[in-house]
Amino acid sequence: MAHAGATRISRRAGSRKILNKKVPDDVLVYGFLTDANAELGNYPDAENAAQWMLNLRPGNLPGMTRGAYLRELFGDVDGAYEWMDIAFQSTVPTETEDRAWILSQMGHLRFIAGRTDDADNILKQALIIFPGYHYALGNLAKVRITQKRYDEAVALLQQRYQAGPHAENLYDLAEALELAGRSEEAKKAFAEFEVKSLAESVRKDNSSRELVFYYADHAHQPAKALAVAKQEYSWRHDVYTLDAYAWALHVNGQDAEARKQIEIALAVGIRDSKIFAHAGEIALKLGDRAAAQRYLEASVSLHAVGSEQARVVLAQLSGPAGPR
Repeated sequence: MAHAGATRISRRAGSRKILNKKVPDDVLVYGFLTDANAELGNYPDAENAAQWMLNLRPGNLPGMTRGAYLRELFGDVDGAYEWMDIAFQSTVPTETEDRAWILSQMGHLRFIAGRTDDADNILKQALIIFPGYHYALGNLAKVRITQKRYDEAVALLQQRYQAGPHAENLYDLAEALELAGRSEEAKKAFAEFEVKSLAESVRKDNSSRELVFYYADHAHQPAKALAVAKQEYSWRHDVYTLDAYAWALHVNGQDAEARKQIEIALAVGIRDSKIFAHAGEIALKLGDRAAAQRYLEASVSLHAVGSEQARVVLAQLSGPAGPR
């Protein structure tokens, strides 16, 4: 690979403009602009800011990791992994938390690409470097869930929640408890999650996407799911918010608009098993069996979160009578 300054984050062309007039050569200012625009769903601006980071200081680690994240969003998961690997090799061994964070991202990238064994090994390496590291614990729990080792996933997520008692971490724990058949514990955890999530829903730094899925898939309160999703949608249009909004629309029977929103998310290029699964079910509800099968097969092929449900729906779709 050529040095980072000569390598485009994606093949998209983007106009170059000065985003910070006060300190035009500050790499980290462009990093903050990248982060903010990515969270809002302003991906061309995020890409432009990240490219400026790499132009100003070729190969700098903050630029490489942000560029990797954008590559992931644009569907270039292997390219994202390559850049994270370069960042890892460039990080000195004494920076243990930074190295563990990069390994956690590398494990995540292998996981969403369906390379579960590789992800498992990388994430365990991160925990050796930095024992109890919450990002590694969360990603390894996802691996355990796809392996149907639910009690192990619960233990990992309990450890993560103790280290970071955030609402979104509690939601993941509640889902794992439910999968492990520990229904009473799951019910209690979901109830606590709802209280915590609602308390922070007035802030833009929140767990509202998880709250949408809680109301849609666990509490079966579709109207509440849509109300939360609409509020979040009014603030940002990143691919994950669009997915949550689409799913809330779907459970409220508004499938035409749901399909529009989830296809906007997928047009960014992201290859996410859960988003593909949602797109498949929405297309199926609208009677587009060909699109439903295409999306569901894409989800199943990734062997990640959402793939199991997609496999169930796909089996029904492929059956002699089709889904009811």
